[in-house]
Amino acid sequence: MSTIAVPIPARSHDTPPLQNGDRLTRPEFERRFRAMGQLKKAELIEGTVYMAPPVSHEYHGLPHANLGFWLTMYRASTPGVSGGDNSTLRLDVDNEPQPDLYLMIAPAHGGQARISADGFLEGAPELIAEIAASTASYDLHAKLQVYRRSGVKEYIVWRTYDRQIDYFLLNEGRYESLTTHEGHPYRSPTFPGLWLDADAMLAGNLAGVIHTLQQGMDTPEHAAFVQSLVSAAHKQ
Repeated sequence: MSTIAVPIPARSHDTPPLQNGDRLTRPEFERRFRAMGQLKKAELIEGTVYMAPPVSHEYHGLPHANLGFWLTMYRASTPGVSGGDNSTLRLDVDNEPQPDLYLMIAPAHGGQARISADGFLEGAPELIAEIAASTASYDLHAKLQVYRRSGVKEYIVWRTYDRQIDYFLLNEGRYESLTTHEGHPYRSPTFPGLWLDADAMLAGNLAGVIHTLQQGMDTPEHAAFVQSLVSAAHKQ
């Protein structure tokens, strides 16, 4: 009586998919992220994977676009300043966030972040902005601590459900809330001339936002900052 040998299937060596809550190192996180070609956003925060749910127009898409417009207008008038939207940021072995928006002094002009050989940001950009639902968001807890520890000098969180914009400054290793009097804009100490009319931004009044920003960029402080960036590039 003959027998038929049934081969045992070889164990699959496919890369496991990312899952919310996975505990991974940064290299393993990147390996799995690259294997999921359709995945748009996932972050590694303190060694834990966070994957973004679908986002709404009203509570994320539109605020994101408006805040990005404000930062882009500043970049357009400030040579030596760079920035981006939803780029992966390599911070350390346990943290690889994908901030909504960031502003940075370009490496050639003395900035603290660098561009890797494969085109990724390494180190902390000077300013990061996130669109969050509320104070319960990890943007104001775990991620805030990562950015603080990594040296992000300014951190903006727009809490869309709460209709509030929080502006944090790094001071001696701690984040402190930037305060302003009613009717006065936030004024960035890291990026002179970067003024934010929070009330106009919350109201969707982009004309008011840009009017205030232009006032900031017309100051002698902004002109001196631009000159300092030019000088820094000559020293590189």
